Amino acid sequence: MGEVAKDLTAGTVGGAAQLIVGHPFDTIKVKLQSQPAPLPGQAPKYAGAVDAVKQTLAAEGPRGLYKGMGAPLATVAAFNAVLFSVRGQMETLLRSQPGAPLTVNQQVVAGAGAGVAVSFLACPTELIKCRLQAQSALASSDSAVVAVKYGGPMDVARHVLKSGGVSGLFKGLVPTMAREIPGNAAMFGVYELLKQSFAGGQDTSHLGRGHLIVAGGLAGASFWASVYPTDVVKSVIQVDDYKNPKFSGSIDAFRKILASEGIKGLYKGFGPAMARSVPANAACFLAYEVTRSSLG
Repeated sequence: MGEVAKDLTAGTVGGAAQLIVGHPFDTIKVKLQSQPAPLPGQAPKYAGAVDAVKQTLAAEGPRGLYKGMGAPLATVAAFNAVLFSVRGQMETLLRSQPGAPLTVNQQVVAGAGAGVAVSFLACPTELIKCRLQAQSALASSDSAVVAVKYGGPMDVARHVLKSGGVSGLFKGLVPTMAREIPGNAAMFGVYELLKQSFAGGQDTSHLGRGHLIVAGGLAGASFWASVYPTDVVKSVIQVDDYKNPKFSGSIDAFRKILASEGIKGLYKGFGPAMARSVPANAACFLAYEVTRSSLG
């Protein structure tokens, strides 16, 4: 089995593990990010993450937390397969000699390169996912009946293609890249840094699962900590209307969020994002490493 095939397989397994652990947190994050700013004197739809969970469970049951999971389940496998394979190829290019371990700086470069490739896959799938997850938060809060616009992922894709063409699916590509490139650079850099410090100068391939879980979890947290406001901008742009948009672009969205809600507005949903990134990325990196080593 070739190196690329191993990375593809291990990345796919890692992606599935990440999604099952992380998707409910992600649903809450998007609901909090995309809820409209309340009118003066009114309370927001969700008081916070716990309230959003309660309301979602009350209205839709546990299935509501797994809403929009179809599209990412199909793509998160592909996403991680691309991420880990491109990173593997970058590793090969950056290595001084075959088999030599990469330095932390080289892992940062490899992560950034993988981030570029992955953005083109992430943008359309996240657009579809965000629109499905946000529709209950975006429905006018005074109507008793929640207007559901989309029947599912394919329905969203049809709507988007009709109103925005193919380029409509790539709405938010700039903030997606502004998230994926530095985010993956940070994540793979931190992962390597922690693995090396746990191994104490020894070979990192002999690290136990506990160490891999901690390194993967903290690496995931470093991704979000470094790029979170970019993700908020991406979410509001991707759920924005095509015909009469509220935002003309990323910078405009950034300015308007700052003006109306301050710095706090750029960190909406940060709690659930961090709460998700640690166990989800720990699961992803562990599944990746275990699968990779079992393939030899």
